[in-house]
Amino acid sequence: MKIADFKLEVFFNEHEFSAPYLLCCSDCETMSIEELLAFEPGAKEDFLACPLGYSETRGDPELLYEISTTYKTVNEDGVLEFVGAQEAIFVFMNVALKKGDHMITMFPAYQSIYEICNALGCEVSRWNLIRQEKGWAVDIDDLAGLIRPNTKVIAVNSPNNPTGFTLSDEQIKQIADLAAKHGVMVLSDEVYSGLELPSDRAVPFADVYDNAFSLNVLSKAYGLPGLRIGWLATRNKAILSKMQNFKHYTTICSPIPSQRLSIIAVKHREGIFARNRRIISDNLQLSDIFFEKHGGFFTYNRPMAGPIAFHRLNSGRTAREFCEELRKKEGVLLAHGELFDFDGSFFRMGYGRKSFKTALELLDKFVTAMR
Repeated sequence: MKIADFKLEVFFNEHEFSAPYLLCCSDCETMSIEELLAFEPGAKEDFLACPLGYSETRGDPELLYEISTTYKTVNEDGVLEFVGAQEAIFVFMNVALKKGDHMITMFPAYQSIYEICNALGCEVSRWNLIRQEKGWAVDIDDLAGLIRPNTKVIAVNSPNNPTGFTLSDEQIKQIADLAAKHGVMVLSDEVYSGLELPSDRAVPFADVYDNAFSLNVLSKAYGLPGLRIGWLATRNKAILSKMQNFKHYTTICSPIPSQRLSIIAVKHREGIFARNRRIISDNLQLSDIFFEKHGGFFTYNRPMAGPIAFHRLNSGRTAREFCEELRKKEGVLLAHGELFDFDGSFFRMGYGRKSFKTALELLDKFVTAMR
């Protein structure tokens, strides 16, 4: 398979660990192993005693059960564990699609969603989010108009990366009904589930449609990317079985230590989500003040949910130029829209880190000097 470079990951590989201030990250504030173990008495001793052998390809049975409790209609037999969300996307696309098939993706989107399809020889259509005066929207009729006889998958991402747009439960049902009408699978990226503000969580696609695959991971809403644990949940056992067999050619299984720590995280998810929502909420208040101060210089697209937003630069310069100068002068990293194959005037800002205030102050200094 020949596949294009993953622009955002190339960018992060170059700058994430050298830039002093990260203002574009899509994950939430992380914690140490010790902090995570503290959620459960006796967990430290159990963790130190865990073996370093192989584990089941499907995933640790206890972890699969805990994950299944986050859904109403999917049991542990409908959950397949992966090493991060990236492996889950790669395996799903290779099992669900073949050369000549057609896939529709909400756009902007995570690049691997459509790039893997391109590499497989599939046709890809973009269901574009609609840019409003402030914020984003979708048109279900636009989606319906993209469906073809050879359409096999509709990929959605809500809360969306990079915009922070979030589908309503009614829109989720409309998409599910449309997919069912045409016999199309839905891949639903739900990695920010739990970070809705307020905390009225959207219904998972896997609970609405029996041919949907809900994607989740511990990297984003949980803020635990170092565990490298993700999963797909579905009632489509036939495709799930094929994905399990395909996984024998990728990672085979996940590390036991990561799975044991992940059990604790999923069990105590509500406390972790509440902590991360507080961080995001506090940072959004600071963001409101900043963008009001610099009104006209930016278009402020306040996120509906999650720790990220996609704002617009109105200074006449490209966002890439703006972001590169900001990084060089102040050490602050923002992700320009070209990294998402999107309009060059947009940039992604992340709201999930405790360091947000310091980085925003440096951005404020930079913009004030520029104006």
